[in-house]
Amino acid sequence: MRETMTSRQRVLAAINHEQADRMPIDLGMHYSTGISAFAYWNLRQHLGLGTDAIDIPDMIQFLARVDEDILTRFHCDCMLLNPGWRATTQWNPRGAYQFQIPATAQMTATPDGSWLVTRGEQTSRLPANGFFFDGGWPGFDDDAPEIQLQRTAAEAERIFKETEYFTTYIGYHAYFNSDVEWMCAMLTDPEEIMANNTAIHEAQLAHVKGVIDSMGSHIQAIAINADLGTQNAPFCRPTLFDDMCAPFIKQFCDYVHDNSDLKIFMHSCGSIQPFLPTLIDCGVDIINPVQISAQNMDPATLKARYGEEIVFWGGGCNTQEILAAGTPDDVRANVRELTRVFKPGGGFVFNQVHNIMGNVPPENIVAMLDTAYAESFYTE
Repeated sequence: MRETMTSRQRVLAAINHEQADRMPIDLGMHYSTGISAFAYWNLRQHLGLGTDAIDIPDMIQFLARVDEDILTRFHCDCMLLNPGWRATTQWNPRGAYQFQIPATAQMTATPDGSWLVTRGEQTSRLPANGFFFDGGWPGFDDDAPEIQLQRTAAEAERIFKETEYFTTYIGYHAYFNSDVEWMCAMLTDPEEIMANNTAIHEAQLAHVKGVIDSMGSHIQAIAINADLGTQNAPFCRPTLFDDMCAPFIKQFCDYVHDNSDLKIFMHSCGSIQPFLPTLIDCGVDIINPVQISAQNMDPATLKARYGEEIVFWGGGCNTQEILAAGTPDDVRANVRELTRVFKPGGGFVFNQVHNIMGNVPPENIVAMLDTAYAESFYTE
């Protein structure tokens, strides 16, 4: 088996529903395709790699930036677009774990063994022996928005010119909020929801114009986000979504497609199959994380019904039931089963369902990614 394409070529082929030399593999391109910093530290130690410079681009989910040595080791084809913090400090939350966190994150230890981080009016808590923060979602970047855009554009150019990785600009709202009061307002105050979405939409169109102008030739996709489903069902009636959210998504997708060659990558957890026809009609090209353990998300059904119209980015390993709790052999079997459903004909990028949690054994991570690569080729 031999690779005949670069990583970027491979992902572009897959998301254009073409069969590449092998299915692409992602670990950490998005804040929902990555790995807990604790699991990442354990993985690097397990592989005999250094653990003294692990960068944390997402403080609340506490995700690690996946370094190029790991991307190379596991034949990954994508890279996170994040220019990094201007200044970092080393933090030891417990045991031997050491992480590089933003210098703006002032950590406070509490008597019960947890940690608090506060910025402005937002406070989040890492429980004792926990793996991510709960509570508010403070920001830790002090750059003005235009400066942050410039820094991100420079990083996009670096990735494009110095590597062969596929990357995506992350940061847009998909006009739905799973907050209970917001969803209730869809029924009680629809005019308020429409006014709110209209304001968001105007701001996002202005911003995405700047993204396309400054880095559109160096990135390959734009990411939008809205969690539309619970474990068992959609958060709202699809007809409500069609009336109040979908028109804005379509206009956003149309603008991006009309003004660039970029694809639309949408993150949405949960049981979302009833929304897929609408999202496809809106112009969403890629769906992630493909939560195959949720109700009404059978992999074979998804592939058969929608596999020619939308790209499945994820769904390659069951994180809820297998990745943390199973043996390496269980993980291998699960990856083989799922990739053999999603891989045929392209339209699939391998990734586990959402982020790898902090309690996942490194042996299971290795089993997952090595099996994904072994199963990735289309021809012998």
